[in-house]
Amino acid sequence: MKIVTKTYLLISILVVVAAINLVLLYQEGLNQNAESHAIIEISDIKVRAESVSGFAISVANGNIEDKENLENEVDEVDFVIKKILSGDDVHGHAIVVPSGVISEQLKYVVTSWDNYKSKALNVKETSVFDKEATDAVNYVLQKNQDLVLLTDQLIDELEPLDRNYNKHKKISEELAENARIIGQQTLLISIGEDGDSQEILKEKKLEFEIGLRKLLGIPTWGLDVNSVGEVHEDLEIIPRENASTLRELEPLWESIQIRIQILEERALLSPEFNIAKNEMIDEKLVLFDDVNQLVEKWNEKLVSENNSGEGVVQALLAVNIAVFVIVVIVVRQSMSPLESITRAISKVKEGVYGDKINYSGSDEVGQLVSNFNIMSDTIKEKEEEARKTDIAKDEFLAMITHELKTPLVPIQGYADILLSEHLGKLTAKQKERISIIKNSSETLLSIISDLLDAQKLELGQLRMKKEVRNINETVCSSVNALLTEAERNNVQLTSYIKDMNISHDPERIKQVITNLIKNSLTAVAPGSGKIEVTMEDTPTEIKINVKDNGIGIPADKQKDLFKKFYQVDATLTRETGGSGLGLAICKGIIDNHGGQISVTSSANQGATFSLTLPKEESSKQPKSPIGTA
Repeated sequence: MKIVTKTYLLISILVVVAAINLVLLYQEGLNQNAESHAIIEISDIKVRAESVSGFAISVANGNIEDKENLENEVDEVDFVIKKILSGDDVHGHAIVVPSGVISEQLKYVVTSWDNYKSKALNVKETSVFDKEATDAVNYVLQKNQDLVLLTDQLIDELEPLDRNYNKHKKISEELAENARIIGQQTLLISIGEDGDSQEILKEKKLEFEIGLRKLLGIPTWGLDVNSVGEVHEDLEIIPRENASTLRELEPLWESIQIRIQILEERALLSPEFNIAKNEMIDEKLVLFDDVNQLVEKWNEKLVSENNSGEGVVQALLAVNIAVFVIVVIVVRQSMSPLESITRAISKVKEGVYGDKINYSGSDEVGQLVSNFNIMSDTIKEKEEEARKTDIAKDEFLAMITHELKTPLVPIQGYADILLSEHLGKLTAKQKERISIIKNSSETLLSIISDLLDAQKLELGQLRMKKEVRNINETVCSSVNALLTEAERNNVQLTSYIKDMNISHDPERIKQVITNLIKNSLTAVAPGSGKIEVTMEDTPTEIKINVKDNGIGIPADKQKDLFKKFYQVDATLTRETGGSGLGLAICKGIIDNHGGQISVTSSANQGATFSLTLPKEESSKQPKSPIGTA
C-alpha cells in the first residue's frame, strides 16, 4: 500500500475518533456551560458595583451627566439578578436555576446588593462640599486681590522713608509675598489639590499677622513668633502721612483672617458626605464577600460534578490511547526507510557529498532515494568546481591588490616632494590640488592594504609574530598615534591600561586598536566626543574595551558588523568612507590570537567594542620574540 493511501486511512480513523470524543464531551459540557455563565454574571456584579460607587460620587460632585450612567449600572445588576433567579437567558446565554445551598447563598447576595444600592443612591443625593468652608474659600479668593493690591501700595508708600524704616520696608515686602502665597494655597484648596496647603496657609497667616502688628505698633505677645523664625520687637511708629494704606489693610486682613481660620480647621468635603461614602464602602465590602462565597460554593459544585464525569473521560482516554498506539506502529513501519535518508541528509549538512542510499523499493520513498543520490553526486561536482573557482579568485585578488599597491608609492612620494616645495614654490590652489592627490592615494592605499590583509586571512597567509610584551605599551602606542587627530576634532581620548606581559603580535594588535579608535572618532560629535580605552583582567584572559559616546549602532546592524565589505551606512551619501573590511580584519587577527571580538551598542547611545586575549599562551611563551605563520 502506498504511503499516501496509508496516510488517508490513518487520518480517517483519527477524524472518526475525534468526532466521537467531541459529541460525548459536548453533551457533558452543555450543562456545565450554563452554570459557568451564571458564575461569570454573578462575578461581574463586583465590577458593576465599583462603577456604581464611582458614578455615585461623580454625581454628588455635580457631574449630572453621570446620573444616567449610574441608573444604567443599577438597572443592569437588577436585571442580571432577576434573570438568574428565574433561570432565563442572560445576554444570549442559557442560565441554570440555582438550587439548594447555591439558592440560599444567592439570597444573601440579593440582600447585600439592595443594601449597597440604597447607600450608593444616598451618596448621590448628599452634598459633597461643606457650605461654610466653601464660603470661606470664595471670600478669601475674592478679597485676596484687594489684599495684594494694598500690600503693593504699602511698599510704594513706605519707599520715601529714610533708612530708619528699612525694617518696615522689608516687612511690607514680606506682607506682599505672603498675600500672594495665601491666594495660591487657597486656590489649591478650592480645586482639591490641597496636599499640605492647610499647613502652609496657617503658617503664612501667622507671618502676615506678626508683620502687620509690628507695622501698626501692636505687641506680638501671645503669637508663636518662634515657629516662623520671627522675634518680638518694637519698631518706630510710621508717620501718619505714610500709613493711610496700612490703616486700610488692617480691617481687610481681620475679615480675611477669620475665613482662613475656618479653612485651617475644616475640610471642603462635608462630614455628611464622608459618612455616606464610608457607609457605601462598608456595604460594598459586604456585597463583595457574599458574591465571593457564592462563586466559591458554585465552583465547588461544578468540581464535584466534574468528578462524577471522570469515568466517561477515562473511558475516552483509554480508547484514544489504543488508537494512538495503532497509528504510531503503522506510521513507524511506513517511515522507517526515511531514517536512512535523514542520516544521509545530515552528512550533506556537514559537507560530506557523494554518499549513496541503498533502497530498492518503488514507492514514493524509493523515488525520493533515487533523486537524493543524483542530487548528492551533482552537489559534489559543483562543490569541487566552486572550490577551484574560489581559490583562483582569491589568488587573483591577492595578486592584483599587490600590483595596485606598487604604483601608489611613487605617487605619494612625488606628492610629498611637491608639497615640500623642493621643486619650486606652489600656489595655494596647487597645494590644495596636490593634497587631494596625496589624500586620495593614501585612501586607496589603505583600501588596498585592507583587501590584501583580508585575502591573506582568507588564504591563511597573514603572518602573526607573537611575543610576550607589555600590553600597555602596545595599546598606548595606538592611542598616542591618534591623540593629534582627536585633539584636532576636540575629542577626549583617554586610556586606562595596566602593565601586563602577555603573548601577542604588537603590530597586529596596534592595527586592531587603531581601527577601533578611528571608527569611534568618526562616530562621536566634535566638541563633546569621548573615547575611553580600558582593560579588564580575569584569571584566564584580558579584555580591552574601546567605548565612545557616539551615534551608536542599531541592533539589527550588529550581527553582520564583522563580515567582509559590510558597512552600517551603505548609502552613496554616507559621511565617512571605508572599504568595509576593517572590522573583518580585526576579527581575523583576534581569532588568530585565540580571542574574541564583540560589540555592545544601541542607537544614539554610543558603542563599546571589546576584544579578549587569552593568558594561557603567555605562561608557555619564552620572553624572546617568536614568529608564526
